[in-house]
This record gives sequence, structure tokens and C-alpha cells, in this order.
Amino acid sequence: MDIQNNGTSGASLELASLKLAKNQQQQEGQATLQLLESAADVPKTASSDLAKGANIDTYA
Repeated sequence: MDIQNNGTSGASLELASLKLAKNQQQQEGQATLQLLESAADVPKTASSDLAKGANIDTYA
């Protein structure tokens, strides 16, 4: 049995793989941007007292 490889099928598979990888990166980038935008909407702490929570008890 003689198998011939003309090189075009390998190149087209590589191109398809690159397109899928690019699409995946774009989707991850969009998800990251949405996460960052949603984090910007998180309200700040209500207390303006910076000393609040500064003392931490470390005894068991």
C-alpha cells in the first residue's frame, strides 16, 4: 500500500488549526474585557475610615 502526501492537506489542516486558535484567543479576550468591565462596577467600601481593619489579632 503506497500512501502519497502532496503537502496541501497538511497545510490546509495547519491553516484550519491556526484559525481555530485565533478564534479561541479572540473569545478569551472578549471574556477578559467583560470581566474587567464588570469589576469596574463593584462598589467601593462604604467606610472612609482607613484605620478600620488595620489591627489583626494573631493569637490562637
